[in-house]
Amino acid sequence: MATDVFPGRLTAWLNDPVEPSWERPSPTATQLRRDVLGAAVFLVAALAMVVLTKSIGMRMDGEADWRAYVATALMIAPLAVRRRYPNSVLLVSSGLFLGLSYLSPEASMQLPFQVAYFAALYTAIAWAQDRRVLWMALALVLLTMALWIVVSYTGANTAQQYGFGSSEAADGPIGELTAGVLYGAAMNLAYFGGAILVGRASWRSALQRARLVGQTERLREQTSELARRAVVDERLRIARELHDVVAHHVAVIGIQAGAARRVLGKDLDAATEALRTVEGSSRDAVGEMRSLLGVLRSETDTTRDRSPEPALADLACLSDEYRESGLDVDLQRVEETEGDLEHVPAPMALSLYRTVQESLANVVRHSTASHVLVTLRTGGATEDGPGWVEAEIVDDGRSRPGTEGSGYGLRGIRERVSLHGGDVEIGPRRTGDGWRVRARFPLRAREPVLSA
Repeated sequence: MATDVFPGRLTAWLNDPVEPSWERPSPTATQLRRDVLGAAVFLVAALAMVVLTKSIGMRMDGEADWRAYVATALMIAPLAVRRRYPNSVLLVSSGLFLGLSYLSPEASMQLPFQVAYFAALYTAIAWAQDRRVLWMALALVLLTMALWIVVSYTGANTAQQYGFGSSEAADGPIGELTAGVLYGAAMNLAYFGGAILVGRASWRSALQRARLVGQTERLREQTSELARRAVVDERLRIARELHDVVAHHVAVIGIQAGAARRVLGKDLDAATEALRTVEGSSRDAVGEMRSLLGVLRSETDTTRDRSPEPALADLACLSDEYRESGLDVDLQRVEETEGDLEHVPAPMALSLYRTVQESLANVVRHSTASHVLVTLRTGGATEDGPGWVEAEIVDDGRSRPGTEGSGYGLRGIRERVSLHGGDVEIGPRRTGDGWRVRARFPLRAREPVLSA
């Protein structure tokens, strides 16, 4: 258990604690081509620097000239695939760094040689996808650094090549060779430690960009979903409106057409009046459907061109239409406090109106009833809340055989009531005669209902 503490902490440091399984996406083909081109350019520049250093006399006595060129080329070559195989390049570079320091101490002390190892270390930290393998590679890097320091400063000849032990001006509390070793270790720790820190910063920057891209994508998907839901909700609303409008007007047209047929040869005036009602109802139906369909056809807001939505005050006209069709409709208002119905919000008033309209249309189409009682009622107001408003439609008939509907009308009533958080009861009366629809809507506290 204790042996996993260091690897676990190092892995957590290299990874993100929030998203430990995140992997940086593999480099693109363009990035891989740039690695090859960059390594080639760097190799040419590094060999040119070797030529310059030799030309100005910066060389190791007794070392063959070719070794520095070969060591520099071998050290830079793996960088051509550094982002394709970051962990492998780091391991190979660590071995080359240590081995080539024996082959050519002259090359190992030059800047291109060390920059190549810096780039390999940085790339592994920034691009490695397998972070568990990475920390093991880093352990090898630390070992490589320690061995390289030992190699660089072992032996009297090597110490003299660095100038240690030959300076008469050396005067300090630490031996000259020991001080040189410590100085070199500190410089290399800062140099290669910097590569680790910069690589980690690059990896975290890529993680942050990935998070931003993910958040942007999620916001885009949520925005699209909200827009889609808005369209669906609007289409459902329009579908309910179309159904209620068509059901109402078709019911009236059907009644009046039947009445005209029965009296056509007996009472011409009555038939004419019935046909006039059919004409008016059909014209109203077409007008309302055009208004609703205009919303579907237009890409812009057409609400300003639409006629006002019906309200509770229009229920009197609706009742008159059905009375003229031969259905005895009794409309009652039962208010807990006078003026309650005047304060019902417009959307809720529209739902109440459509509930009554659909219920009356169902009575005409599916029932033998001749009398319907429509009651608008308020109640339940207390100091803690304004209470509720409901519409109750009760008839005295029975179901007419062979007139089963599609069920869309009753489902539309339930959807409207559910939209406002209310409850609905639809079914036969307890007495067995007639049908009852009751839709109750809770009123919101922020909407004033009771008059002062």
